[in-house]
Amino acid sequence: MASNHHVIQVAVPRPLHSVYDYHVDGSTDVPKVGARLRVPFGRSEVIGVCISTTVDTPHDNTKAVLEILDADAAIAEELLDLAQWMSGYYHYPLGEVLATILPSAARKGSDFEIKPPPPPDLWHLLDPSAASPRAKTQQAFVQHMQLAGAPVTGPDLESAGFNRPMLRKLETLGVVERKHSTDSTALDPPLTATPEQAQAIEAVTKTKQFATFLLEGVTGSGKTEVYLQVMAPVLEQGKQVLVLVPEIALTPQTLARFENRFAGVGIMHSGLTDQQRLQTWLRCRSGDIRVLIGTRSAVFTPFADLGLIIVDEEHDSSYKQQEGLRYSARDLTVKRAQSANIPLLLGSATPSLESLYNVQRGRYRHLEITQRAGGALMPSFDVIDMRGQSLRGGFSDTLIRIIRQHLAATGQVLIYLNRRGFAPTLLCQSCGWQCVCSDCDAKLTLHRRPEQMVCHHCSLRFALPERCEHCGHTDLLPIGVGTQRAEETLAELFPGVPLYRIDRDTTRTTNQLNSQLEQIHQGRPCIMVGTQMLAKGHHFPQVTLVAVVNADAGFLSPDFRAPERTAQLIVQVAGRAGRAERPGQVWIQSHQPENPLLKRLMAHGYSSFAQAELNSRLDAGLPPGQPMAMLRAEAFDPQIALEFLQQCKGHLLNQVKTKNNTPHGDVQIMGPIPAPMARVAKRARFQLILIAESRPQLHRLLASIGQPKTPSSLRWSIDVDPYDAM
Repeated sequence: MASNHHVIQVAVPRPLHSVYDYHVDGSTDVPKVGARLRVPFGRSEVIGVCISTTVDTPHDNTKAVLEILDADAAIAEELLDLAQWMSGYYHYPLGEVLATILPSAARKGSDFEIKPPPPPDLWHLLDPSAASPRAKTQQAFVQHMQLAGAPVTGPDLESAGFNRPMLRKLETLGVVERKHSTDSTALDPPLTATPEQAQAIEAVTKTKQFATFLLEGVTGSGKTEVYLQVMAPVLEQGKQVLVLVPEIALTPQTLARFENRFAGVGIMHSGLTDQQRLQTWLRCRSGDIRVLIGTRSAVFTPFADLGLIIVDEEHDSSYKQQEGLRYSARDLTVKRAQSANIPLLLGSATPSLESLYNVQRGRYRHLEITQRAGGALMPSFDVIDMRGQSLRGGFSDTLIRIIRQHLAATGQVLIYLNRRGFAPTLLCQSCGWQCVCSDCDAKLTLHRRPEQMVCHHCSLRFALPERCEHCGHTDLLPIGVGTQRAEETLAELFPGVPLYRIDRDTTRTTNQLNSQLEQIHQGRPCIMVGTQMLAKGHHFPQVTLVAVVNADAGFLSPDFRAPERTAQLIVQVAGRAGRAERPGQVWIQSHQPENPLLKRLMAHGYSSFAQAELNSRLDAGLPPGQPMAMLRAEAFDPQIALEFLQQCKGHLLNQVKTKNNTPHGDVQIMGPIPAPMARVAKRARFQLILIAESRPQLHRLLASIGQPKTPSSLRWSIDVDPYDAM
């Protein structure tokens, strides 16, 4: 290596825990730490990140950096430190962590040039009669504009499902006129805070350094208003705010409230193009965006001067990445807030047991709002005993009667059923055979429109079988109830009543969801049926009845987290009822109404349920009392995956005996066992569970595994703080 070469260290986006030495010519400026570089790697070229310009013992025969892409750091020191911490905590290669932090366009080498956004446009309704009476989309557009009662921006119309070619056609017909917006819309003033809201607002706003607050507010208590009023003084000081939400496509009303209150709001979610995400990332880094509302990956966004982080619905599982780098965005906000020395506000009506445990240990400060805003009352809860009742498409006669009463009183009805499709399985009445996926250990779900069998794990689709594959009989019976079947049954029972099904099959885009919500918010009696998409962040002031069709499955699951998740979903979906002046009712169908978990939840509320469940977990030595990690392995040949985890277990047991000099009781190593879904996409899946008395002990054991040589057909991963743990 020539003496005029300068050696640097580069992390490359490959599943390798090493970093690599490269050199730059003496005539070239040394890149900044955090800059992107194009470097040779093996037989290819990759874009890596410079992590050090000082190498004490450089390797001989280093390769030359091909191109320095950034004059300054692409990844600032704060995010570089976060990446280093994540690599150690989640036992994941640093180069892959840095690739996760960078937007996709940045990973591909796009320039860091901020492009001016196009001027917003406003569309004014001129002559509704000029729209074709036979064109349903044109009539829908006219109705949309009339309901809005004011000019609407082009992006908002596109979000509602009206594309640009259609708008231009309507402009030609004289239905609408387009004008450039001067963005002079007056921002909404803050609402008058209730005493409980005011206490929470004061507690956070007077804090000028790192502190974590857990805001536990009942559904409809005005947590969003607390967020907005906490943000105001931070923004007045010229600082920025990061707001994480579980799924941005499901919270259009929340987003609108932020945009109506503050200027300079940006969004970050998977629905954006690569360039849109990059531009948002750059504008946050430059300070142009004052408030960023985003989903999980927004936690990696750089800021010019971050002053506050808010995590809405902090309990939601969407914050946990389930593939690749299995990070928890909620947990990373604690690390970022601590690094920036700023307050962090976690909000939920149903806080996670982890956060409640941190309150008990004095790490988080607990803020409570026990009353709904505006004087609205909490809904009443009742159980319908399903034992011995005849059912129509999963609905008891009692529930059908109650639905009829609420519709007659001009109320809206929300039916919660966490199963997509028409029926969860197809059963042979002669021999009991069930239709299963060819590639997974999963029953196929029957779907109508189009009629097919679908695997909800690998997405394979099959034609409906005409006869039983086992005995040849043609008596195949749909068993169980999905949202499609519920929709069909409700349409038969309540003809003429508007019916809206909201699940992954009907609302794959924000436009589809917004279109349905727009109809619902007109306030006419209607029935909504759907999955947990209905439970998140929606405000339905006219809903007077929420019905949970089947609450039993979650309370009877072997997964120790299932009761917590089930209770959270019930409370969240129940919170859609009675949010205005009309009282709300929640009716739960159950085959096990005496279940002590369900009884405690209904009689004493979520806080009491959560405390009892937390005590039970702590007594059992389960998280959050003790840290957990999971090793997962999968392969087409089950023996390969099983033997790998057996080798890992032997290694870990040896580590416990020899290096740590601690008795076996300090670490529990369970398995390997088949995963709950033992085969997906033809790959057999196994898991090994570790529970330790302390995090340092757990991380020492995980680090000792290193990078063992494995067959190319094997996939394996480490999941620290797993969410799906059983």
